[in-house]
Amino acid sequence: MLNIGILKQGIVIDHIKAGGAMKIYTYLNLEHLDCSVAIIKNARSNKMKRKDIIKIEGTLDINLDILGALDHKITINIIKDGEIIEKKNPTLPDQVENVLVCKNPRCITSVEKSVPHSFKLTDRENGIYRCLYCEQGI
Repeated sequence: MLNIGILKQGIVIDHIKAGGAMKIYTYLNLEHLDCSVAIIKNARSNKMKRKDIIKIEGTLDINLDILGALDHKITINIIKDGEIIEKKNPTLPDQVENVLVCKNPRCITSVEKSVPHSFKLTDRENGIYRCLYCEQGI
C-alpha cells in the first residue's frame, strides 16, 4: 500500500480523472511554488476504478473553482491542522479564458498569440466547451 504523509495544512485535489493530474499541475503552476507537492497517478478508487490525486502543502492564493473547467468531477479538500475543514466540488463555469487551449491550428488563437483562449460551456452534462472564435469543441 502506498503511503503519502498526512498534510497538516494544504489542499488535496481528489477524484481527478486518471491521467489528468499533470494538466491541473501545469495550470496551477505548481512547479514554481516553494512547497511540497505529491502527485498520485492511477490510484485505485471504488467510485472511479482509477484516479489521480494532488496533495499541496501550504496555501494557494487562486480561485480553485476554475478547476471545474479542467475536470468537473474533482473534489477539493482544504486541510487545516490535519483535518478537512472544507470540501468543494467546483461547478462548470459558463465561460473560461486562458484555462483551456484551442486545438484547431487554423483558429485565430493559434495564429495570434495575444488573443485570449476563450471558451463557452455548451454541454453542461458532458462538460463540453467550445471556442468562441472557431467553435472547436473540447
